[in-house]
Amino acid sequence: MAFSALALHPTLLRGIADLGFTSPTPIQSHAITPALQGRDLLACAATGSGKTAAFLLPILHNLVDRPRGTTRALVLAPTRELALQIVGDLEGLARHTGVRAAAVYGGVGMRPQETALRRGTDVIVATPGRLLDHFQHAYAALSGLEYLVLDEADRMLDMGFLPDIKRVLRHVPKPRQTLLFSATMPPPIEALTREILRSPARIALQPKAAPADGVEQSAYPVPSTLKGQLLVALVGGGGVVDDALVFTRTKHRADRLTRLLTRNGITAERIHGNRSQAQRTRALQGFKAGDFQILVATDIAARGIDVQALGHVVNFDLPNVPEDYIHRVGRTARAGATGQAITLVAPEEEADLRRIERVLSSTLPRRQLEGFAYEATPDSALEFPRAGAAARPGRTVVGTDTSGRGGPRRRRFGRRRA
Repeated sequence: MAFSALALHPTLLRGIADLGFTSPTPIQSHAITPALQGRDLLACAATGSGKTAAFLLPILHNLVDRPRGTTRALVLAPTRELALQIVGDLEGLARHTGVRAAAVYGGVGMRPQETALRRGTDVIVATPGRLLDHFQHAYAALSGLEYLVLDEADRMLDMGFLPDIKRVLRHVPKPRQTLLFSATMPPPIEALTREILRSPARIALQPKAAPADGVEQSAYPVPSTLKGQLLVALVGGGGVVDDALVFTRTKHRADRLTRLLTRNGITAERIHGNRSQAQRTRALQGFKAGDFQILVATDIAARGIDVQALGHVVNFDLPNVPEDYIHRVGRTARAGATGQAITLVAPEEEADLRRIERVLSSTLPRRQLEGFAYEATPDSALEFPRAGAAARPGRTVVGTDTSGRGGPRRRRFGRRRA
């Protein structure tokens, strides 16, 4: 099927052609037609399958010939990076239409976002927390809203946004059409769909959580104290990894791993919740441009990272939730490409790996890097012992408000607060 068979507005077809796309992905071919018919939509498909265009194109089709000056569409996204990515995709698709979009997220000043809301920008793409901050003011009433999208709904649930989403829904008028997209469909998301969707068209191209077919997965057993050295060897002399998005469990480990890589002559940057938006943007742009071989990230910061032809994803630390493994490795092998997902597994993480394998219904092949000294003594630990962390000079444990509001807040040093 060609995009021309989907009855989209001619200006959109021009934008699609300019971007070099000729045929829709499966999620696009299944979702666009019922969305153009005005139906609510519940779509479940793998990360990297083209969900963004699947919901943007029908909305843009309906907005092309409408008067400007009223916000008619709202897209909710879990992270700043994803919000910015959606706006970038929309600008490419809508380049010949006159339809405009603006991103609303935390970590930056509110004034430009206020201006976009006051002007009635056609499409607002927002993180829930920052949008609720704007809702305290009359200029953000969104009284003309007709289309609502919840993107990466499962991630918003994981990040604790469900109460914020329900507050947003109480604030805005009942939309004409609601589209919900997710990589997985846990029970709380199913419950939410029953509350907000009306006789939706259901598209389940991902009935069970799984990486894309083009991902080659493997596990490298290694003592936790040697993970850093093994990663250096895989990227350096091992010749296994050229470029990679590397996931760590915490912001602190992301910082220290980046420094370790840099000391060993590997160009690296990091992206996590304690980095300013400008720093995160520079790191991501530099990685996309090839200035850095490695981008080290935490789970929360990484949602929305879309790098064309990314060759490798490395799980430096295993995630606590098996579904997060699916989201991580979905950063590679996007849109039908191929890629590798490498997991470094310490003995104490074997139980976590087995949980992931049960979700995958398969066993990851175990591999070793030839010539690596697995019995060596590490030069230094990657992170301080937890008992002594607070005593280190300058070692104040501060988290960030991952809802998108942007202000720092203190919290216990612990799991999944990255």
